[in-house]
Amino acid sequence: MSVVPAQVLPGGVPAVPETARDTDGLGPPARLWPSLAAVYRAQLSRARVARIPLLFVATFQSVGIAVMMRGVVDSGTEARSVVAGSAVLVVAYVALNLLSQYFGQLRASGGLDHYATLPVPPAAVVLGAAAAYASFTVPGTLVTAVFGCALFGLPLSNLWILLLVIPLAGAALSGLGAACGLLAPRPELATLLGQLGMSAALLLGVLPADRMPEIIRLARDLLPSTYGVEAYARTFAERPDWAVVLADLGVCAGVGVVSLAVATWAYRRAAVR
Repeated sequence: MSVVPAQVLPGGVPAVPETARDTDGLGPPARLWPSLAAVYRAQLSRARVARIPLLFVATFQSVGIAVMMRGVVDSGTEARSVVAGSAVLVVAYVALNLLSQYFGQLRASGGLDHYATLPVPPAAVVLGAAAAYASFTVPGTLVTAVFGCALFGLPLSNLWILLLVIPLAGAALSGLGAACGLLAPRPELATLLGQLGMSAALLLGVLPADRMPEIIRLARDLLPSTYGVEAYARTFAERPDWAVVLADLGVCAGVGVVSLAVATWAYRRAAVR
């Protein structure tokens, strides 16, 4: 008895190629933006319980620094730096301090293994967590800016620039905070690095640059949040130089892309160990 292949018989069902059988059982690869939105919603829901204490601590700290500086700084150019630096400090507190702690604890507790089993791109995990934490800084930053302007007698007409400063400076600082948490060998070291970064943002961002030594000014130029502070501070002028403001924001955006890319690499490196 001879065996005839089914594909040559009338009405026979064509054979399915081996490669087709291998790929038909697999779902399509996860796309970045839907995955990013899913991680963002999950992180936002998880951190919702701690939102009020987080907003209170970050805002109270920045407002207190503005009040303290009112005793040594008069209205003028220096006051612009104080108000802008205090407002951006809310972003630095969350992006550098809390985000480094979160990823440090996530790595130490094995939480990265959970994300590694999900069909989610590594960039979506980093960006989603950074965006969720940065979202909590918006009310505190606005409250600090309004309070600082009222305290130093500065105009509120260009307060809208914070809608650009917050995400761009937040992206730059969030990438650094996530990288510190993912690269630190222990969560205690991640907390220390986050605290040091926030202290640098406090000292170099709030204090007027004119009163700093030259070597400290150079260190200030290396801090990404400085350009967010400068962008906001320039808008207090009677005729702001918007080209320079956009250039400062462009630096924040560029550093944000690089720092988030480094954080994504650090996430891949930590997840496979």
